Amino acid sequence: MRLRRATTDDLEAAGEVTVAAYEPFTLGPTDPYVARLRDTATRDREAELWVAEEDGAVLGTVTVCPPGSPWRELAGPHEGEFRMLSVAPTAQGSGVGEALARLAVDRAREQGATAVVLSSLEDMAGAHRLYGRLGFRRAPERDWAPVPGVSLIAFHLPLDPDGA
Repeated sequence: MRLRRATTDDLEAAGEVTVAAYEPFTLGPTDPYVARLRDTATRDREAELWVAEEDGAVLGTVTVCPPGSPWRELAGPHEGEFRMLSVAPTAQGSGVGEALARLAVDRAREQGATAVVLSSLEDMAGAHRLYGRLGFRRAPERDWAPVPGVSLIAFHLPLDPDGA
């Protein structure tokens, strides 16, 4: 498996992987959020879209939201943030999500962040276990609702300035 910035050739597959990974958490194909999940071109232009690929197949994606990106939702000064961590259903449980999350944390550190924050749907228990293994802790004071009926819970990871 190789982690790298997405190319134009990856965008369609990356969008489909993201939609497939989030499918259990959407209201179905007509959910307006599905179009946002599929819109990898905008995420790549306004943030950093990374992919995990093997033999040319996109296995997963993550959107790293550097300072100044309109994709940042929770991050304050000196904090990194990532969004839409997704793994193709056929690759879930194989370490793809962990590799992408670690990459996002490393990118935040490279960008000078002293912490990383993210938000997640309450039902995404598998993702929450991964974040816990990586040292993220719940930050309930930062929980929020982007639209009525959608509650997001927040996680926070302090970064060691030495990269440990």
